[in-house]
Amino acid sequence: MPTTDHGDLTAAGQTTAGHEASGPTQRSRAKESRRQALLSAAATLFAVNGFNRVSLEDLGAAAGVSGPAVYRHFPGKQAVLGALLLTVSQDLLDGGRHVVAAAADPAAALARLVQFHVDFALSNPDVIRVQDRDFSNLTGEDQSQVRALQRSYVEVWVDVLAGIHGTTDTADLRMRAHATFGLINSTPHSVRNHGRRMAVKSARPLLENMALAALLVTSSPLAD
Repeated sequence: MPTTDHGDLTAAGQTTAGHEASGPTQRSRAKESRRQALLSAAATLFAVNGFNRVSLEDLGAAAGVSGPAVYRHFPGKQAVLGALLLTVSQDLLDGGRHVVAAAADPAAALARLVQFHVDFALSNPDVIRVQDRDFSNLTGEDQSQVRALQRSYVEVWVDVLAGIHGTTDTADLRMRAHATFGLINSTPHSVRNHGRRMAVKSARPLLENMALAALLVTSSPLAD
């Protein structure tokens, strides 16, 4: 955080000013750290037990705070679920846009998008499972916001694919993107079940190559 040199202040004045400047920042950082700890605990507990079988007391205990303390960060368990899925959806969209903006051409953008999504899936299998199983437990407003963010993320891929496949129908490009997400997102469950560290090392390049092959294949009618 930028600081200002107040050379004319007394030592006592500098100390006081320092406390005034850093105190709120330290508190806000601590609060954000606890909030992130609650979201991380929620991802694990919801994935293992299901949303309906997890209490606020369970979340608090997993994050190292009391059950009632959870209310300082979220109005209820449903809000925790909403924050979890909205945060990850926004992160995916922001990350995808950043990847594309930094790429030299559509081919490079697609390769980096695949790498980005594979990394996300292998790093967040619990969140993916929660999304698949507990989406219906979101409020109607949160469901709409998550869907909107996810549609925008798909369109990031569609725009890149359009730069590769030219006049291919947009519906076809969307199908490619969704099929690729299904391939990548479903794999971490088996990866974790068969020994996470060894499996991730071998799964990453395999997933990336399979995804790229599916995205780049030329559409053609099947022979009778």
